Parts: sequence; C-alpha cells; structure tokens
Amino acid sequence: MKISAALVAVFTVVAAVILSTTGTTAEPDTTSAPGGSAAATAVVRPDSHRLSSAPQGSPVFVEFLDFECEACRAVYPAIEQLRAEYGDRISFVVRYFPLPGHFNAERAARAVEAAAQQGAFEQMYQRMYDTQADWGEQQVPKDALFRSFAADLRLDLAAFDAAYADPATAARVAADLADGQALGVQGTPSFFFDGRRFEPSTYQDLTDAFDAALD
Repeated sequence: MKISAALVAVFTVVAAVILSTTGTTAEPDTTSAPGGSAAATAVVRPDSHRLSSAPQGSPVFVEFLDFECEACRAVYPAIEQLRAEYGDRISFVVRYFPLPGHFNAERAARAVEAAAQQGAFEQMYQRMYDTQADWGEQQVPKDALFRSFAADLRLDLAAFDAAYADPATAARVAADLADGQALGVQGTPSFFFDGRRFEPSTYQDLTDAFDAALD
C-alpha cells in the first residue's frame, strides 16, 4: 500500500517528540512466550483488545495509548494504514494508558471499554480519535458527550451506562495502566513488538520491522 509523504512526515515528527519526552532508557524485554517473565506476560493479556487478529504465532504489535493524547491522535492514521496493510499477518493490540494530566482520558477509556462490552470496541476507539479536537484538553467532564457517541453507535444505553459506571470497568482500565507502568511506560503512545519495547523514529522503522518479522 502506498503511504503518503504527509503521513510519513507526521509520524516522523510525532516520533521525535515521543523520543524526546520518554527517552530511550527502557530495556527491551526479550521473553515474550507464555510462561516467560512477568513483564513479558504483561505486554498482552488474554483480555487485551485486538484491532486485528492474525493467525496464532504471528507477530504482535501493541500500543499503550491515551485517547486524549495529541501524539496518539497524530499517529492514529498511520496505525490505521499499517493495520490495513498488515492486519491479516500481524495482530494489533490496544492497551489503555490514560495519563493523569488529561482530565477526560480515563473517562474516555471507560467509555471505550463500556462499548467493547457490546462488541463496539473498534467503533468507539475510532470515534474518540475522530472527535478528540472537540473534547480534548478540557477541564470539564465529558461523560454526556461520550454517552452520545454510544447513542450514535446504537448501543444499548442502559447497558452502556451501567458498564461506564461499574467499578469493574475502571479496574479493567487501571489494570492496563498498571501493566504499562510495570513495563516502564511513561508516555504515550508507547509501542511493543513481539514482547519487546519498540521505539521507531520513522514510519519506515515500523514497516521494516514488520517486514523483517514476516520474512
């Protein structure tokens, strides 16, 4: 699939920002098989959400993200394009990592998780990024707006409301956050590829790694 120069440029700029703010000191985890270290197991859990599922044994790409993070929103089109090209050969996994400085980040994650309980994870994930400019970086709760997204997706609103307010939903989000912290994640987006911390500086770093893993 042909990648636009603009998309490559955006990813390169965002990657530079990520590297400058998070650094490169985290050691990669080299044991990703079941039964490996606790850190390796925490990269992907059995209940981790998958945007695409390749056959068993295929490479796995994991993103720890914050729906209110502007850098996450900026790389979102690149991730979507990678998924379109590689999604049948590489599994794309999403982990929640709402940052404390983002007022609505945890709420957004709970809304996505509540939608996931009705089989609409991907749709709500996309809606959050598509609308981030409307609700991000604000210091007022956006619960009603997130509920309107559920209505737009024709979800059962009573079930959505119950899940959104359920402590178990918050705990599910917190579990992802805890895994990320245990892995050394400090900012978003943070990537792991086949159990190892992966810090690409360009879009081609991603495609090169994917192609090498698939050879």
